[in-house]
Amino acid sequence: MSIEEFLKQQAFNIAVNGTYTLDYWYDPRGKPRTFACRTTRISPSRMMVAVPVVGKVGDRIKPNFRDFGKLEGFIIDTTDGGFLLELDMIKPAREEFASKLSWLVAKQKNRNITAKRKQPRFIPACPHSTLTFADGTVRGCFVIDMSVSGIAVSADVQPQVGTPLAVGACIGRVVRLLPNGFAVKFVEMQKRDDLDQLIARAPQTLAGIPPGVQVAHLEYAGGVHIVA
Repeated sequence: MSIEEFLKQQAFNIAVNGTYTLDYWYDPRGKPRTFACRTTRISPSRMMVAVPVVGKVGDRIKPNFRDFGKLEGFIIDTTDGGFLLELDMIKPAREEFASKLSWLVAKQKNRNITAKRKQPRFIPACPHSTLTFADGTVRGCFVIDMSVSGIAVSADVQPQVGTPLAVGACIGRVVRLLPNGFAVKFVEMQKRDDLDQLIARAPQTLAGIPPGVQVAHLEYAGGVHIVA
């Protein structure tokens, strides 16, 4: 089944955070790399998943989701920044998964909007952004969550703590390594209402830099400075 066909089927548009590994991606110690992911559309048989590293059609995946536990399946179609996973389950397990899915949908529909706003961390409307490094290298990344002071991302690179970079249009530095990515602290506090746009913005248009000015270098020395 293709993604286009799946989007026409009955399913739930629901976001659930999780992690996954690919058999051919390893960290410097030779262990499988763990990446963050998030569902975007789910049925009892298949799910669309937003990811930092897509994988290939036919890859067997064993994702682990906060609300569903460990699942197993294989990629049947891919898109930019995501894939469609065919869930491999026996009938009793699929029935249990369908019940859990229905309960989660009902729970999220009834969630109080005010309570959401009190959470210090949140997920962006678009889960994908870009990383711009000091040497001008640009890499794609997946946003795990973010706040007005920083962001957690997952990517095919794992920079060292202290590395200066920009996530979308927000400049910061790596302050902590995570099992499935790394955390970046922004140099300046951002406005909540502006963050979605800043994170999704092209990497050349950094916060505080006039349009048309090309960024040539980032360095950290008690803060991050732009040298054009």
